[in-house]
Amino acid sequence: MTWIEALILGLVQGLTEFLPVSSSGHLEISKVLLNVEVKDNLTFTVLVHFATVLSTITVFFGDIRKLSTGLIAFKWNEETKYVSKILLSMIPVLVVGILFREEVEALFSGNLVLVGGALLVTALLLISTQLVKAGEKKIPFLDAFIMGIAQALAVIPGISRSGATISTGLLLKNGRSEVARFSFLMVLLPIIGAALLDILTYSSSNGSGGISATALITGFLAAYLSGYLACKWMINLIKKGNLYWFALYCAAVGIISIIFA
Repeated sequence: MTWIEALILGLVQGLTEFLPVSSSGHLEISKVLLNVEVKDNLTFTVLVHFATVLSTITVFFGDIRKLSTGLIAFKWNEETKYVSKILLSMIPVLVVGILFREEVEALFSGNLVLVGGALLVTALLLISTQLVKAGEKKIPFLDAFIMGIAQALAVIPGISRSGATISTGLLLKNGRSEVARFSFLMVLLPIIGAALLDILTYSSSNGSGGISATALITGFLAAYLSGYLACKWMINLIKKGNLYWFALYCAAVGIISIIFA
């Protein structure tokens, strides 16, 4: 992998992790176009995922610090309740990751028909949020679990994680700011867990796949900076309700992927 390919893949990972256009779907498309197998490059995979985690922590540092402070008080306060909701939302993706890991990995085979069809589903989810009136409630435990189910379904390449969770949260009549905050915080531990699972699963022989230090650093910085900007931008877009452009984009890319598969 050259530094230019690392730059492109880092940008794709950072931007699409937070924008509702499916990072896995775009990485599959990029893999086919660049003829690069990202999954074989363990170090690169872990680095770009860590970069997106770091960008989320940067954006929500104040919230994370407040939640941590409330959690260590060992009281059933608002912070403890919020963290409990995040942990509850992780159960579906944890079940899928443990019980259906091989089936999920089999989906990442460069199948652009699958990716295209899933992107069309993402488009429908996003456009559906434009057809309902926004709510104002804070996310209850049941809604947190349902958003977790949406996140679990997003293991399919082409189903956007942020698109699925945000759309689900909005359709359940939760407040836009609440949905944006919860959607991005709920992904932190699953991303870290997936990276650790990759480390435990893949043999050391895969290593960095012969990637140079320059390419690794380039990919990391590209994923972090693009992820930070995408996260900030997405929060503002959710508050304004401007998600239909992403629906059109997903529909267009999905149709093109199917045609040229």
